[in-house]
Amino acid sequence: MNLLDDATALADELVRLRRTLHGVPELGLDLPRTQEAVLAALDGLPLDMSTGHGLSSVTAVLRGERPGPTVLLRGDMDALPVAERTGLPFAAPADRMHACGHDLHTAMLAGAARLLSAHRDRIAGNVLFMFQPGEEGYNGAGRMIDEGVLEATGERPVAAYALHVISHTWESGVFATRGGPAMAASSVLDVTVRGAGGHGSAPHRAKDPIPAACEMVTALQTWISRSFDVFDPVVLTVGKFHAGTQSNIIPDTAAFTATVRSFSDETRARLRRGTVAVCEGIAAAHGLGVEARFTEQYPVTVNDAAEAAFAADAVREVHGEERYAGMDNPLLGAEDFSRVIEAVPGAMIFLGATMPGLHPDSAPTNHSPLAAFDEAVLPDGAALYAELAVRRLAVG
Repeated sequence: MNLLDDATALADELVRLRRTLHGVPELGLDLPRTQEAVLAALDGLPLDMSTGHGLSSVTAVLRGERPGPTVLLRGDMDALPVAERTGLPFAAPADRMHACGHDLHTAMLAGAARLLSAHRDRIAGNVLFMFQPGEEGYNGAGRMIDEGVLEATGERPVAAYALHVISHTWESGVFATRGGPAMAASSVLDVTVRGAGGHGSAPHRAKDPIPAACEMVTALQTWISRSFDVFDPVVLTVGKFHAGTQSNIIPDTAAFTATVRSFSDETRARLRRGTVAVCEGIAAAHGLGVEARFTEQYPVTVNDAAEAAFAADAVREVHGEERYAGMDNPLLGAEDFSRVIEAVPGAMIFLGATMPGLHPDSAPTNHSPLAAFDEAVLPDGAALYAELAVRRLAVG
């Protein structure tokens, strides 16, 4: 069987599905229209299918003609609260957008299900397709694991793989992965500074929380740069800051939220203590109250070395040596696929999807309102998903 040729023949179908999904971006764990589109795309295939109880997931199982182990393939489905500014003719119309490429992941995984279903008679074992909502901060993978996705075939998978498109960094069609840490752990720092409101013309008669909150933002950056080893990297980015209603009113409160990325348990523990201490110290110096809460989200995404090497070999053999790029360093993005490969040996593989005419070093990044992805990679991704399953099941 030539899965790449078969996937290329499905290119138009994959593009249509991707654009359908792109036009109905949904957030979090409740993705009814996305789920409906996935179920329609899988309709008629020889799959055992089920949907989630507390979330809009789809679990599909392809049972080969001969017995064997199970391989899991995962695609995430949720969008982001970003207003699209790509100017594409099929751009999302509202304040939500598939700015991270999950619409491509879903279309590629559905394509792989179609490819493998056509060759069911040559499969020894089971392929478990995990269509997951809630990756963007909602722990959708953890929720699906709690609902039993890893036992959907009656036995745990021997391997798990996920693809993630990148709108920058790599040329379109280039795959990359690495053994060991591939993506960072993510945590969230929520801070509310409490003061006493008043008139903007008389700050001495109020307790202004805004300057203190601003000082916390800059102090956290300085503290990190002077406190952590650059070879065990940490990134803290404040993505949300809210205070006040009018220029001449000092508000009672100011609040901000930061994402915090790290690669070791020791560093994460120090971040938990230190970020809170910085905020509490600055608040005390200003005579203000503060609530600072550090919440761990996803662990480090750690690829199994053997499975990452297996995936790299598959890329080279199917797509050619020039289509594979090694990764010297992990990415500071985070992924709840980490939950899956904590329980099952597996690998996250990245796929460059830089738009034609753009340079990977300067193209808009994932999560940008300008992020766009080259649809030409859809057959390549679908074919690799399918190849990984076939080849891994052949190993046993």
